[in-house]
Amino acid sequence: MCGIAGILSLQGRPVWPEELRAMCAALVHRGPDDEGYYLGDGVGLGMRRLSIIDLETGRQPVRNEDGSIVAVFNGEIYNFATLRADLERRGHVFRSATDTEVIVHLYEERGEGCVEEMRGMFAFALWDAPRRRLLLARDRLGIKPLYYAESGGRLLFGSELKALLQLPELPRDLNWRAVGHLFTSLSTPAAESILQGVRKLEPAHLLTASPGRAPRTKRYWEVTFAPERGRSMEDFVDGLRERIEEAVRLHLASDVPLGAFLSGGLDSSSVVATMARVSSTPVRTFSIGFLEGEYDELRHARRVAEQFGTEHHDLILEADVLEILDDLAWHLDEPFGDPSAIPTYMVSKLASEHVTVALSGDGGDELFAGYDKYRVEARERGLESLPRPARAAVKALAACVPEGVKGHNLLNHVALAWPDRYLDASTLFTRAKQRKLFSPEAFALVSGHDPWKEAKELLARAGGHWLSALQHLDLNAYLPLDILTKVDRMSMAHSLEVRVPLLDHKVVEFAATVPPELNLRFGAKSILKQAMRGILPDAIIDRPKHGFAIPLGSWFRGRLSGFVRDLLFSDSSRQRGIFDEAYVERLLRWHGRGRNLDFELWTLISFELWCRRVLDGRRQVTQGTSQRSAVPLLSAAGAGV
Repeated sequence: MCGIAGILSLQGRPVWPEELRAMCAALVHRGPDDEGYYLGDGVGLGMRRLSIIDLETGRQPVRNEDGSIVAVFNGEIYNFATLRADLERRGHVFRSATDTEVIVHLYEERGEGCVEEMRGMFAFALWDAPRRRLLLARDRLGIKPLYYAESGGRLLFGSELKALLQLPELPRDLNWRAVGHLFTSLSTPAAESILQGVRKLEPAHLLTASPGRAPRTKRYWEVTFAPERGRSMEDFVDGLRERIEEAVRLHLASDVPLGAFLSGGLDSSSVVATMARVSSTPVRTFSIGFLEGEYDELRHARRVAEQFGTEHHDLILEADVLEILDDLAWHLDEPFGDPSAIPTYMVSKLASEHVTVALSGDGGDELFAGYDKYRVEARERGLESLPRPARAAVKALAACVPEGVKGHNLLNHVALAWPDRYLDASTLFTRAKQRKLFSPEAFALVSGHDPWKEAKELLARAGGHWLSALQHLDLNAYLPLDILTKVDRMSMAHSLEVRVPLLDHKVVEFAATVPPELNLRFGAKSILKQAMRGILPDAIIDRPKHGFAIPLGSWFRGRLSGFVRDLLFSDSSRQRGIFDEAYVERLLRWHGRGRNLDFELWTLISFELWCRRVLDGRRQVTQGTSQRSAVPLLSAAGAGV
């Protein structure tokens, strides 16, 4: 596991070693053990290494036999031993035992097609000196991140946005489309960042660039939901059990201590149970709990830990989290609307005190239809028969019910047709509410873009059964933009590598063959539950789903209430001119009266913390007021910073 960064000159401008060192210094948390650099004619690659496999000789960058192909790599290739054996039979000579070296030799054989052979999580950069071509690649599901930008005649790239920000040439203008996306769906878009001109390489995509030629991207893999209805339930159950065990075995390859996150839910418990079955030593497990009983799941995690004899560690998280908020803003890299980043940060910190690698159960809800919203949609499908005049009448009635009054949101929701009705349930601030939230100048900048455009395209491209379309959407949007982003940033903040065996692409492709009616037959995750029956306790398998929620509402009404108000109404926030103060005050008042606005307030908080840390350049955002004035984000012409 590493952090990677680099620069390619597109128009003859030189690349300086101190630039690479500055970019990699911003990624030291991703790789505290070592660093390495390659500087060629108009190109530079750098990396920070977290040593996992081949601790002695696995340094990067890696080269092929004659040094003409050079690569830096972030991630793990779980089938590297098989790939290596085949490459050695073809005459390739290896100088190390690391999985990284497989990349350069596989590229010699397959070119861009090398990624199709890799089974794992990865983001890598490869320089082909004879062809003067840079190849960037990201894994199929988007487990590992990669940002890039064209600036000053050069292509810049790095594992995190902060690496690119080390170069003063990079403008710091807000991307208003991304701002609108954030306040709609908790995150920035799949291919864009919060800063104008800085992009993300999307999951399952390659980027190639050469001097004198514009960079181009292309997709190399996409999961296709193709139900195999001729197979029995038992066939699917047996096949899934086999694939999960194989994936977990592959994900256990490590030369450093290894453990697992354990929430007590079905997904993480399935991973821990499988680890216990295939490991020769006790599994180390890590959990987070809360004083507030309705949010605390420690008893379930402890039950699983006891069942499988794990070496268990847990931590009670309280409302006193102010001291970590500055670190969260820095490590999240962009404003981020999911407050479960807080417990993810803390469980990663706990695990990092004992292990260097942890497995998690992420991906189970998307693969096996575990989300409650899928079952809500199944119930609401009947609304499709509502005639247009009836919808118009409901919408008119909704306009008579003021925002904040019970029934307002429900009436607006019922008036919508597919797919807007489904997306509405996942919308943080609707366009109508954004008109109230933002100042007129800011709203003019965010309202020119449809934040659900890509989601609608993904639903249309998926086709087939409506449930398969929703799973396809979540695998391509919610999973990489929220879940995997959160886990990657919060774990790497503590130099902890997190692996996700349920997202092994062989498991994903198998799950896509399960008929949607089987996923719906016995409630959530029918196939996974049956696969784990007899392995996990029935009480764990059959208990109701409980998301990774935190008692943010009670914290905001209690010990953190003063902090929230002081932050959102600070001079720096007001000077930005982005939000309507009266509407923000209304949100705080509604929240104080017991309305659940946790995500809305957290997104506002995260945005302001990010602005202070990145745009204002403040080191501490939770202790007093900085002497440096805020950067105004809106000029008279509505331009950026």
